Amino acid sequence: MFLLNPARIFQFLGRIPFRMERIIANNRLAEATIKSLEHEVEAVKNELIARKFKEIQAENEALREEIEKAKAQLISLEVANGKRQIPLPGESAVSCSSVPTSAPPKVAKQEKPQKTEEKQEKVEKSDKPQKEKKAKPAKQPAAPAEEAPIDIRRLDLRVGKIVECQKHPDADGLYLEKIDVGEAAPRTVISGLVKFVPLEEMQNRMVVVLCNLKPVKMRGVLSEGMVMCASTPEKVEVLAPPAGSVPGDLIHCEGFPREPDAQMNPKKKIFETVAPDLLTNGNLEACYKGAKLQVPEKGAIVAQTLKNVHVK
Repeated sequence: MFLLNPARIFQFLGRIPFRMERIIANNRLAEATIKSLEHEVEAVKNELIARKFKEIQAENEALREEIEKAKAQLISLEVANGKRQIPLPGESAVSCSSVPTSAPPKVAKQEKPQKTEEKQEKVEKSDKPQKEKKAKPAKQPAAPAEEAPIDIRRLDLRVGKIVECQKHPDADGLYLEKIDVGEAAPRTVISGLVKFVPLEEMQNRMVVVLCNLKPVKMRGVLSEGMVMCASTPEKVEVLAPPAGSVPGDLIHCEGFPREPDAQMNPKKKIFETVAPDLLTNGNLEACYKGAKLQVPEKGAIVAQTLKNVHVK
């Protein structure tokens, strides 16, 4: 059994007050040190604020001097150009003589000498009647050019040949075609024909292209025309040019001489106005108001099987 030595216990207890006093003294010293540091930080802060305030004052004073110099220079230039200086209330007037100027004094305009009596007498004695000036007729404003009527003549329909066709990379229902319409480079045309015409039937095919629509992006690709088709809700057939047609052949409609717009204005809805009268007839021929669409001396534009349906 372990026994505590009473003498050691009393010795330990006797040291506790001494240790407590030392801890209290250390605590007071720490508090004094913290207060001292706080005073030093406050002093440094005040010194920095005072220094910054002086710098700002110096900058303001420099700016004020520059403004005064600029103002004096402006007044000098105005006085040199003869501009009168009017002081604001509470300010002293700026004397024109106090500002250096090199502007020469203004010379009064000399009055034109009056006609001599001899010249006046000659004018009075002159018997020649003065010729009256004929008033020129006012120019009439040019009459505005008459706009062609909105009908099939405004559409630029041409024969084209599909030289390349593939599915649109971002749309399952669209074909992306390169079509030769007789220009320097093939046009890119987007057509929603995937559900109606197999891809192999689109390759190297002769078609009819509407070429003066405003180009529009379809799923990120710019389409520069429209392949014309005979159409019902259930079936769509690509219109075929006559045999012997070549890319770039122009398509005409009897009774409507071609006057195509360079590019149709979508706001005028030209195609939307023409479309209801574009139909195939009983002979499968594409017509506008009953007049056949054709390539002169080569033949008519036709569908494969769809009669009396809309063309679009």
